[in-house]
Amino acid sequence: NTVNSYGTPSPVIERGRVYISFGSYGTACLDTVTAKTFWERRDLPCHHWRGPASSPYVYGDLLFLHMDGADHQYIVALDKATGETVWRTGRSTDYGDLDENGQPKAGGDYRKAYNTPIVMRAAGGVQLISPSAKAFYAYDPLTGKEIWQVRHPAHSTAARPLFHEGLAILSTGFSQTHLWAVKLDGRGDTTDTHVAWKVTKGAPKRCSPLLIDGLLYLCTDKGVVTCLDATMGKQVWQLRIGGNHSASPVYADGRIYFFSEEGETVVLKPGRTAVVLGKNQLDDGFMASPAIVGKAFFLRTKTHLYRIEG
Repeated sequence: NTVNSYGTPSPVIERGRVYISFGSYGTACLDTVTAKTFWERRDLPCHHWRGPASSPYVYGDLLFLHMDGADHQYIVALDKATGETVWRTGRSTDYGDLDENGQPKAGGDYRKAYNTPIVMRAAGGVQLISPSAKAFYAYDPLTGKEIWQVRHPAHSTAARPLFHEGLAILSTGFSQTHLWAVKLDGRGDTTDTHVAWKVTKGAPKRCSPLLIDGLLYLCTDKGVVTCLDATMGKQVWQLRIGGNHSASPVYADGRIYFFSEEGETVVLKPGRTAVVLGKNQLDDGFMASPAIVGKAFFLRTKTHLYRIEG
């Protein structure tokens, strides 16, 4: 797929260990010094259709994987020391996509998702926030029990969730791309009771938003940046920076960096006024989000890996 690659899922690193996942094609834990394989799993079924993109996520002794494909839709928790399954929970939503013969339309294309879960603190404990096709979910991270769900109209969600003052801020994905803020203190189906606000224009399909000092920064596929008040979802400003965008923006040293598929980096100042601080160009474009270590950027373009240090 033109917006996916075999290196799309990001690894997770801990002291002495790195966890890598290629979705149903395999997940493994390696020694960071010797590259020795501690364990691997190749038995988690999922037809990703356009390739896997969800990254593994570590919390405590568990490693979480999303398997939201055209045929199977579930989240699984592995023992990060051994790779053994601790729990596995199937998605409970009604996808509403059956044709007149009772088969999923488009071969199950509308059941897919590419999101990465995250643990958030809520009243009464922690919740594993897990966006999927047609619904957002919260689970008990230790048992996999579903706590609540909020139904939404889209599929193929990819942008990472954020947490702000008791709200999970979530992107719906493709077909109807919205940004929703969901209160975390619900139980069961809370679609009609716990959605604090919705934004239906300027929401990102693939780029994860940023949250800085109570302001949200969104970037669409076509390079439109929107700043929102995170509490109310109200627009503060909007700016077209141009280009096509798949990589998520990053915040470092008081600056926001946006990376286009054409190789341009646009640097903005965070705040209630749109201020462009600079622009830079590399020969090839960005699909992957960069990593930051100290004063250095590690940038992966379509052809090269760069280290740029200020």
